[in-house]
Amino acid sequence: MSESTSARSAEPRPDDPEPIRAVPLRHPGRWISGAIVLIALGLFAWGAATNEAYRWDIYARYLFDARITAAAWKTVQLTVLAMAIAVVLGVVLAVMRLSPNPVLRSVAWLYLWVFRGTPVYVQLVLWGLFPSIYKQIDLGIPFVHQFVHIDVQGLNAAFLFAVIGLALNEAAYMAEIVRAGITSVPEGQLEASTALGMSWSQTIRRTVLPQAMRVIIPPTGNELISMLKTTSLVAAVPYSLELYGRARDISGANFQPIPLLLVAATWYLAITSLLMIGQYYLERHYSKGLSRQLTARQLQALADAQNVPVAEAGKPTPKPGAPGEEHI
Repeated sequence: MSESTSARSAEPRPDDPEPIRAVPLRHPGRWISGAIVLIALGLFAWGAATNEAYRWDIYARYLFDARITAAAWKTVQLTVLAMAIAVVLGVVLAVMRLSPNPVLRSVAWLYLWVFRGTPVYVQLVLWGLFPSIYKQIDLGIPFVHQFVHIDVQGLNAAFLFAVIGLALNEAAYMAEIVRAGITSVPEGQLEASTALGMSWSQTIRRTVLPQAMRVIIPPTGNELISMLKTTSLVAAVPYSLELYGRARDISGANFQPIPLLLVAATWYLAITSLLMIGQYYLERHYSKGLSRQLTARQLQALADAQNVPVAEAGKPTPKPGAPGEEHI
């Protein structure tokens, strides 16, 4: 194309419509509502900072107290141990519910019915009364010979009972989460695994569960955060060395419940924030390949493979013109 032709095409013609003058829409309501919210937050913060009932000096004194930090570590231990047991048991229960064996299905359904139908606080109270219900546990051959005798009443195992109580309750919810993830896998994957000669258990373990993780991870992260806050109920066992129980004991000694509750809430919020960050990266890991949009790292790898700049990576290579075709 010659320069004169391109110049003539760039000149406006008399019959061309006038160019559109785009004017951005104004949203005064957004600014007004945002200003109202900011003013309300500022007033609340100022009121909390100047209210003597909060006793911020007591709050600062106990925020990093050795007893509080130790209790926060106990809370993390309770959360991690109970959640680990719940995940393993939840997977087993979910597989049992989907099993073709009617006995396994019935037992799994009965477990979910009991533990989902009763409050977790009531279950923890019963675990606290476990030494009164079962004073001694005998292990061996029933009605023949007992090899091990465990004196339950002599055990000082409030932490263990708290972990078991939380884990068994959470396993019922994890079973439904895992079952939903398994059923989200297309049936074609099951048929392909069967065609390859895999057994039912191999199909679940090698084909279904790895693909179901994308659906399982988000609600599991929510359950982990919920478990962290549910540990405040283990006083029903009774176990009081976790975060809320320790803050309550200290406030009972200095008669300052409000700042100690704020201390406990701050630690819960800090631990929850860390768990949310971990959940974000875990979800991103298991969602690889779900979106067609390439990440920055994938674009860089593709650009290096094609030996082109990153901006041109992934673009289709132009096909050469037909013989005799003139390129403009």
